[in-house]
Amino acid sequence: MRIGILGLGRIGTFHAETLAKLDAVGSLLVCDPVAEAAKAAAERFGAEVADSPRALLAAGVDGLVVAAATDAHPDLIRAGVRAGVPVFCEKPVARTMAEGVAVLRAVEDAGVPVQIGFNRRFDAGFAAARVAVRSGELGRLHTIRSTTLDPAPPPAAYVAASGGIFRDCSVHDFDVIRWVTGREVAEVYAVGGNRGAEHIAAAGDADTTGAVLTLDDGTIAMVSNSRHNARGHDVRMELHGFADSIAVGLDDRLPLRSVEPGARFPAGTPHDFFLDRFAAAYRAELAAFTEVVAGTRLSPCTVEDALEAGWIAEACTLSLREHRPVTLAEVRAV
Repeated sequence: MRIGILGLGRIGTFHAETLAKLDAVGSLLVCDPVAEAAKAAAERFGAEVADSPRALLAAGVDGLVVAAATDAHPDLIRAGVRAGVPVFCEKPVARTMAEGVAVLRAVEDAGVPVQIGFNRRFDAGFAAARVAVRSGELGRLHTIRSTTLDPAPPPAAYVAASGGIFRDCSVHDFDVIRWVTGREVAEVYAVGGNRGAEHIAAAGDADTTGAVLTLDDGTIAMVSNSRHNARGHDVRMELHGFADSIAVGLDDRLPLRSVEPGARFPAGTPHDFFLDRFAAAYRAELAAFTEVVAGTRLSPCTVEDALEAGWIAEACTLSLREHRPVTLAEVRAV
C-alpha cells in the first residue's frame, strides 16, 4: 500500500521510519511546510515528496498519517475522509471540544475509518492489564493509580499551543483508564500548581497536577502528572481489586530509586524519553493502522474515543480553575 505522511517533525519522522520497514507498505509520500524536512525524510526513507496536503491526496494514497501541528488536525482529517482515505492522526483531534465534535460528525458522514494516536493501547503492559481486568482476574476494582511524569518541561512554544497539561499530558492517562477498565468517568476533582517552569506559569498552565476520577461503577482513579521528573520518563498504572493487584511499568527501567536497605530494584537504565518508553507501542500502532487501511480491522481508537478522553480533560481543567468537583455531564452541556 501507499501511505502519505503529513508532518515530519520528531514523531512524524519516527512514523515514517516505522512505516518504511513494514512489509504491508510499498511506498511513502511525504509533505511538510518545511521543505527541507520533507526532502530529508524522502532521502532517508526512499519516499516521494508532495508540496502540499492537497497535492499529496491528489497523487493517490491508500492511507494518510497526520503528524502535523494540532491546529491543522481538523482540516487534514476532513480532507482525508472526503477523499475516501483512511486517516491516522496524532492526538488531539482538535484544539477545542466543539471543533472535535464537528470533526466527529464529518467522519461519521463520510463513513471512512479514522484512528487517533493513543499509543498506550498498544503497549504490552497496558494490554495485559486490560485482559486481567476484563477477565475478572482482579475481582471488582476499587482503586486505580495512573502516573505520567515527564523528565523536563516542553518548550514555551509547545506549552502555549498545548491547551494545558490535562489536555496534552493527562489525556493519555484518561484514555488508558477508560480502555483498560471499560468504564466511563462520572466526576472529577483536580488540583495543580507550578513549582518551577516560568514559561508554563506564564501560559496560565500548571506543571504538576493531581486528579481524582470517580468512575461510573464507583471505582476511584487517581491520576498524577508532572513536567518535572529528573530521573526520567515515568509512566505507570496500578490496578487494585478485591482478588488481586497488578502494576504496569514496574520493570528494571522504572525511573525511581529505592532507599530500602539492600534493595536492587530497579537496576536498569531509567527511561528518559517517551519514544524510548513507548517505541514498541508506536510501531504496533502504525502496524494496526495498515490493517485498518486494508479493511481487515476496525479502528482501534476512534475519534469518539479520543473525544471521551478530551471531555475528562475539560472537566479537570474546569475543576482546577474553580476548585470544585465537576461532573462529565456538566462539561458536555456547555
